[in-house]
Amino acid sequence: MAHIIVEYTDNLKEQGDIQGLLKKINTVLIAQDGVFPTGGIRSRAIELKDYYIADGEGPDDAFVHVTFKMGGGRSETVKKAASDALFEMIEQHFAHIFEQRPLALSMERYEFGGAGTYKKNRIHDRYG
Repeated sequence: MAHIIVEYTDNLKEQGDIQGLLKKINTVLIAQDGVFPTGGIRSRAIELKDYYIADGEGPDDAFVHVTFKMGGGRSETVKKAASDALFEMIEQHFAHIFEQRPLALSMERYEFGGAGTYKKNRIHDRYG
């Protein structure tokens, strides 16, 4: 299981290619040598319309915050490699915007344990 939530300020919508970013996120996670079963990868984005950045004086200030959630049981080495690859891709995706305007990029990682997690998924059937 890998679930990714991308929160982004609405002033990035035009330049941000958010749908392209979601596709790249899944591609990066699929490329992690089977660490994340393809049928369990979900990426989604939330456009933020209500936000306040710093002192509120920068009309072009923007941010992207990514929450990376995964099921438990992976080694720290594997989690770090996947997280590093994911954040590097995010940096590359937004590099052209980062050079043009004030932009903050951040990502945090969470790991789920077995207790309190409920799942039912037939998408895995497509991947054998």
